[in-house]
Amino acid sequence: MTLSLESLPDLVLGPLAGKSDADWYRAPAGKWNAAQIVEHLSISLEGSGKGFESRRDKPPMSRRPRTGREWVAGFFILGLRWFPPGQEAPSVSRPAAQVDRSFAEAHFREGIDRFARIAPELLETRGRDLFVKHPRLGDLTLSEWMRFHLIHCRHHTRQIVARVAG
Repeated sequence: MTLSLESLPDLVLGPLAGKSDADWYRAPAGKWNAAQIVEHLSISLEGSGKGFESRRDKPPMSRRPRTGREWVAGFFILGLRWFPPGQEAPSVSRPAAQVDRSFAEAHFREGIDRFARIAPELLETRGRDLFVKHPRLGDLTLSEWMRFHLIHCRHHTRQIVARVAG
């Protein structure tokens, strides 16, 4: 995968550059609009980033054994880079019904900035003994979370592009 976390603002927010409020808030019935999608990505970035920040000074950790469901989800998402259709986002990462586009954009950029601050040190010093639990994938290292965020953002960028084209 050639993307980096630093490239995510261009990937995710690029299709929304110069778009009107109507574009940001357009969505098919029962689906999230672009502002909600960006906020969903922000919540995920924030939660995992804060998890690593809060654990950085803790003793070395061991990964908990993955369940069968976590192995299968990991195979599809991290291995094949594919999110099976019909899966709802974990409740912890669902955006509010009304999301301000400016808030969502700023929140997303904050999440990327948090990873830019913590990743250089933690990848070197705690790359194999520090974990944060993903609701579907189980315990992930920082590099695994970064890979997840890249795949996750690419997945949702396709939805954003469809919303603003519609």
